[in-house]
Amino acid sequence: MIKSIIFDWGGVLIDKPFQELIAYFAKHLSVSEKQFITSYLKYDPYFQKGTISEDALWEKVCSDLKVKKPSTKSLWTDAFKHAYNEKNDVFSLASSLKKNGYKIGFLSNTEIPSMNFFYEQRYDMFDVLIFSCKEGVRKPEKKIYEIAVKRLGLQPQEAVFIDDVKEFTMGAKKAGLKTILFKNVNQLKKELVSLSIKLD
Repeated sequence: MIKSIIFDWGGVLIDKPFQELIAYFAKHLSVSEKQFITSYLKYDPYFQKGTISEDALWEKVCSDLKVKKPSTKSLWTDAFKHAYNEKNDVFSLASSLKKNGYKIGFLSNTEIPSMNFFYEQRYDMFDVLIFSCKEGVRKPEKKIYEIAVKRLGLQPQEAVFIDDVKEFTMGAKKAGLKTILFKNVNQLKKELVSLSIKLD
């Protein structure tokens, strides 16, 4: 019996921000998007696990690109606000599932400034929040899914994890959770119903 639904952030609850972030950073640093991505991806795993700060990230990236480090307080926050676009229908679904008695989880590979921005939104539908940058592990590592179900106080098979990346749903499946590969809200609702989850 499913007792909890765990939502991914980028690509499920919000439009995937990655491409807009890349464009924003490349423009700000006066480099091509390709140049920026080549450098950034070297440090992305460490930034998402919280093992390097935003300041250290820009130090490394700007050194690679031979450009001046941004002077703004948090270029990442500025870019993230610019790229942030909620999927209101998915947030509404999460809220209605909570009202129907399910525990609602949130599990995201994300960075400290993005996490801080999330907290500023004061969402009230989540019972448990799991951020890779806070836990020091990220999807699809088994441990991050185990942390989520433990904090929910459930067995893995009592939770369903929703993500738009197949690699991440596969990771959850290996950890014993039920999974849904997200495409759109109507498809999501149908798959939740197929798992005997009560919708409004």
